[in-house]
Amino acid sequence: MVHYVALIHQDADGSYSVSFPDIPGVVTAGETLEEAKEEAAEVLVFAAEDWTNPDGSTVFNPPRTIDELRKDPAFVEDSKDAIVALIEYPARAHAAE
Repeated sequence: MVHYVALIHQDADGSYSVSFPDIPGVVTAGETLEEAKEEAAEVLVFAAEDWTNPDGSTVFNPPRTIDELRKDPAFVEDSKDAIVALIEYPARAHAAE
């Protein structure tokens, strides 16, 4: 299994929004933290079905490690006040074409 780092923020209404630093534009949400994590796993599989990178490739870039992400100023800023979670992504869900 591959794991992507997710940033989970609690919104003003008490719900949770989820984003992925290594997969820009893929976002989801849930009413509870557990629901947000479940939705995050589902949205990865769903997004992979029609994913296209700017270079034309159709697979997600490999996830960076948390150590690599901590060197990225954008991640450092985005992760303030966030729950950092690992979300499983089945590697076979979207094989290279």
